[in-house]
Amino acid sequence: MSDIPGDLKFLSSHEWVRIEADGSATVGISDHAQDLLGDIVFIELPEIGQEIDAESDAAIVESVKAASDVYSPLSGKITEANSMLEEQPETVNSSPFEDGWFFKMTPSDLGELESLLSPEDYNETCQD
Repeated sequence: MSDIPGDLKFLSSHEWVRIEADGSATVGISDHAQDLLGDIVFIELPEIGQEIDAESDAAIVESVKAASDVYSPLSGKITEANSMLEEQPETVNSSPFEDGWFFKMTPSDLGELESLLSPEDYNETCQD
C-alpha cells in the first residue's frame, strides 16, 4: 500500500476527504480501493449544486472487474466535479490522492469529520 497522506479522513468504504484551506472539501477513493477495483474505465460524477448527505451515493466508478458506488464522507453541496475523469478515468489508478479526486463540496457540518477514520485507523482496516 502506498503512503497515505496525513491530512485525509476516510470512510471504511474507502472514500477519502481533505479539508482545503478555503474550507471546501475534496473527495476521492483510496489507493487501496483503486487497487481492489483494477483498471478503472468509467466514472459517473455527481451534479454540481446537488445537496448530498454523509455516506450517501455520490458517484459511480466502473472498472474491468466491477462497478461500485462512491459515498460522500460529509454532508454538503457539490461545487465541482473532476471532469478530467470523464475522459481519463484511469487517472484514479495512477493518482488516487492527487489528480484522481472525484468532486469538491462545501461541507454543511464539519463535526462529521469526527466520525471518520484517521489515516492510521483506515490503514489498519485495510490490513484485515
